[in-house]
Amino acid sequence: MRYLGAATEVVPFWQRLGAFFRYPFHTDPLIVIAICTLVPVVAPANLIGILIWLVLALALFKYTYAVINHTAEGHLKPPAVSVAFTGSGFDIVILQLLVFVLMGGLVGAAAMLGGPILMLLALAFVILALPASIMVLAMERSVGAAVNPMNLAVLISRIGTPYFLLYGYLILLTLASGAAQDFAVNHFPFWVAQPLAGFLNSTFTLILFHMLGYLLFQYQEELGFASDIQDETAGQDTHQRDRSARFDADIDMNLKDGNYDRVQSMLKEALKRDRDNALRIGQLYQLLTARQDTDELYRYHPRILGWLADRNDGEGIAGVLNTIQKAEPGFKLEDPDLSVRCARALYHRGQFKPALRVLQDFHKRFPDSEQLAPAYLLVAQTLANGLSQWEKATAFLTFIQKKCVNHPLHEQITVYLQQAQNKEPLKGPKASFSVQE
Repeated sequence: MRYLGAATEVVPFWQRLGAFFRYPFHTDPLIVIAICTLVPVVAPANLIGILIWLVLALALFKYTYAVINHTAEGHLKPPAVSVAFTGSGFDIVILQLLVFVLMGGLVGAAAMLGGPILMLLALAFVILALPASIMVLAMERSVGAAVNPMNLAVLISRIGTPYFLLYGYLILLTLASGAAQDFAVNHFPFWVAQPLAGFLNSTFTLILFHMLGYLLFQYQEELGFASDIQDETAGQDTHQRDRSARFDADIDMNLKDGNYDRVQSMLKEALKRDRDNALRIGQLYQLLTARQDTDELYRYHPRILGWLADRNDGEGIAGVLNTIQKAEPGFKLEDPDLSVRCARALYHRGQFKPALRVLQDFHKRFPDSEQLAPAYLLVAQTLANGLSQWEKATAFLTFIQKKCVNHPLHEQITVYLQQAQNKEPLKGPKASFSVQE
């Protein structure tokens, strides 16, 4: 059996034309359009102004491609403003330019090999397949997939007749956009016409890309993925567990199909929405470990190590640290609290040397941390109880006694020192349940 997501209940795109035209007028896309349209108008007419225009054009282009992915995943509301100006994804502009260059090269090669007739056939195919190419590029971020004629033909054939219906709508949108911009240029002063034409162009572009994303969403079953409508507010709590179960089913199916990149992207998107979701962190950890993806392990190591520490998984912590340190020999944890949590989990699982490495030079790296006394007490316990190095343990206990006078642990250090002197396990003072009268 295969989970179909919302494939059986999606409203056909030709019944949502009004919603497509309302899409750019939500708050987030309006802000993006306003910034990318108005700021270049007031920018200085020099090199700095050109750079500002270029950066904002890249941001708008990135946002339009994010709209395709966002819609295909079942989000019928626009992505946030921050998507346009933060994070990765700006490489999509270069990829799209490469696609255009390769398509032009395809037409040129057809002209050289087969003359005008073959050139016209190649040009007709390129024009017809352009929307499909944009959809493939947005979803897969692969130039090869976006220009592969077989890949594009398969996409068009799987969608079928509705693709050509959408194509007609896109032509009408393009003509309407051109007519509106031409009207603005010919009937308004330049200082009004320029931002108005830019606003109209951006608005129609967002409508077009939203329609492409919705076509992917509508024909998800034929295209081999499953998404649900994500933006419903009514009954959100009621359906939260169902949505989570569907997400897990989608992950399971993609894993079985070997779509590991897709699973990794899904988990990363889920953690953007809920960064501390323990279930998704654990799933991402298992996937990255299995794939030996050192870069992504490094990127997500604070959350992954915190998740492992909560489960007292010393072996898992040691494995992650060892993997990262092989790629980054000088790697050190930058969070004192996380360092102590990881070291404690390592200590309790008998990973004594990794625990000491985590807390090495703690007083130099975090001199003002409240975790200094607990960290060095843990070092002393590791040296004494784990490695029988009583003199070194005594040195760390003495450091706490001298440097951490105001810490609550300070009054217990005398007991620990006595235990170290007698070469007894460092367990601290015995608990007392007596009540003073």
